[in-house]
Amino acid sequence: MPKWTEYKRIAKERGALALELYVVNTVPAGPDVDLPGTLPDHLAYQARLEAEGKLAFAGPVSDASGENMTGEGMIIYRAASLEEAEALAAADPMHSRGVRSYSVRRWLINEGSFSLSVGLSTKAVDFS
Repeated sequence: MPKWTEYKRIAKERGALALELYVVNTVPAGPDVDLPGTLPDHLAYQARLEAEGKLAFAGPVSDASGENMTGEGMIIYRAASLEEAEALAAADPMHSRGVRSYSVRRWLINEGSFSLSVGLSTKAVDFS
């Protein structure tokens, strides 16, 4: 496999989007962590990053069956570098207070689509 930067260059040359984002996989640090006590500060941090344009998506992920919650989550950042994404993740109260552990990886978006519908008079938004 080529190095990351070489693959990104090749993807761009073939006309792919080659949008680099950063994926944070976050898991509870243990069964006795203070998730409820940390959640308000975590959500405020997420809201701030969203307002700054640095948070693309965030939310929980299921277990492999798709039926159960595991306490795991995924966060997608827009950042200028892996180092910036790591700093964003480290500053999250869930991580800085040891409630969750995390890993950060680059993600290159090449294909796919999404739909956005905005009702102007109804002020309804649908994202799928």
